[in-house]
Amino acid sequence: MAIGGFVEGSAAAGYSGRVTSFVVLSCIVAGSGGILFGYDLGISGGVTSMESFLSKFFPDVYHQMKGDKNVSNYCRFDSELLTVFTSSLYVAGLVATLFASSVTSRFGRRASILIGGTVFIAGSVFGGAAVNVYMLLLNRILLGIGLGFTNQSIPLYLSEMAPPQYRGAINNGFELCISIGILIANLINFGVEKIVDGWGWRISLSLAAVPAAFLTIGAIFLPETPSFIIQRDGNIDEAKILLQRLRGTTRIQKELDDLVSASNTSRTIQHPFRNILKRKYRPQLVIALLIPFFNQVTGINVINFYAPVMFRTIGLKESASLMSAVVTRICATVANIVAMVVVDRFGRRKLFLVGGVQMILSQIMVGAVLAAKFKDHGGMEKEYAYLVLIIMCVFVAGFAWSWGPLTYLVPTEICPLEIRSAGQSIVIAVIFLVTFVIGQTFLAMLCHLKFGTFFLFGGWVCVMTFFVYFFLPETKQLPMEQMEQVWRRHWFWKRIVGKEEEEREAGSIALSTT
Repeated sequence: MAIGGFVEGSAAAGYSGRVTSFVVLSCIVAGSGGILFGYDLGISGGVTSMESFLSKFFPDVYHQMKGDKNVSNYCRFDSELLTVFTSSLYVAGLVATLFASSVTSRFGRRASILIGGTVFIAGSVFGGAAVNVYMLLLNRILLGIGLGFTNQSIPLYLSEMAPPQYRGAINNGFELCISIGILIANLINFGVEKIVDGWGWRISLSLAAVPAAFLTIGAIFLPETPSFIIQRDGNIDEAKILLQRLRGTTRIQKELDDLVSASNTSRTIQHPFRNILKRKYRPQLVIALLIPFFNQVTGINVINFYAPVMFRTIGLKESASLMSAVVTRICATVANIVAMVVVDRFGRRKLFLVGGVQMILSQIMVGAVLAAKFKDHGGMEKEYAYLVLIIMCVFVAGFAWSWGPLTYLVPTEICPLEIRSAGQSIVIAVIFLVTFVIGQTFLAMLCHLKFGTFFLFGGWVCVMTFFVYFFLPETKQLPMEQMEQVWRRHWFWKRIVGKEEEEREAGSIALSTT
């Protein structure tokens, strides 16, 4: 057994079935919610590098960028108001995802998707029509509420609909949609920046309503997951018919029995957030907290929503900086596709480890180039600016086939049904919280730490790579209803889970003797 506690799951778990067109269509519609998140990440970074947008809403930043030679290169975009605009979405998303947990558990995954898509459309309207900063902030808050609901429910939906042997690939489709959303946003920003009258940013912000409308309309026709149908009202016949359609076979009794058993257990849990704190769920809680935390301290969302700003900082012009963001996102999208192909073959741990090493080297190299070639005043030679771009492409590719998709996959598959919705809410809440903190502080960090910012992120990637090697077990192809065995076989977690079982057995014996 590897130090990380490798567990080989397979179709030998007794499940039959294949990937049917019904599964594919359902997951395409649901997974398209990732486009909402990705589009927002890409659009916010692009419009905040547009001179027409800055001059209208953030004139102080515009003047710093254009003419103040006393301002350090690293500090030209340092503005509290600008960071509030960027990161206010994540505070709203943090609060919304905690409410979304109850909605998802009580009314279903589809209900949360519908709510999220509808609120996101409303937010897009305020963004496109904004005439002052307050309308922009309302736009960001509504988008955050929408994303809080969709990001909480969609990964659950995908994991519960997918056959175990293809769960990794199907769930990774959510991250692929995020990447596609960022790419679309970058291309739109690159195109509308050329509008002479300077209102292109309105198109960028308004078009967020298009993927939201697709998701909302599509969600009306989505089926609920078999897990939720059984959990909701115990309608085993309805769940059986749906499961047969999803798997393309009538031999689904083993999987159905496991779903019924998991549902019976979940009905005994009245307070999921309170129960996830129990010792028996300690591995799931730790991973639900640390995986999304580590995801954000890689620095990836710095690249996502500050890429155009960062490329402008190192000397590229407005159009070139927007195109550079497009190039990095194409690399990420290709890497997402690679991850979908290999995740169920090579497993989660190998992708985490390979991607981690790749990101460590990239962050160190970017920091070294900036330390040597980019000072407080004056520009960077174009050749080195493009070298930074190439290294950033390597970095986002490493993230896109490891920590990007696996952050949404691993926590959903390790949590049993009774705490699954609460676990996913914790994951999304941590993502929003840490993204807010980084979004609020990155421009100030860049101003004060300068190139050291990238060494800081590189250090965090080292820590998280060690965590995966020692503490994260392999979960590929193992049915979610049988996931508890990974903790009993892991060198570290078996001590915690095993002690919980010993204490429970001792309590039962004591009761039986009284």
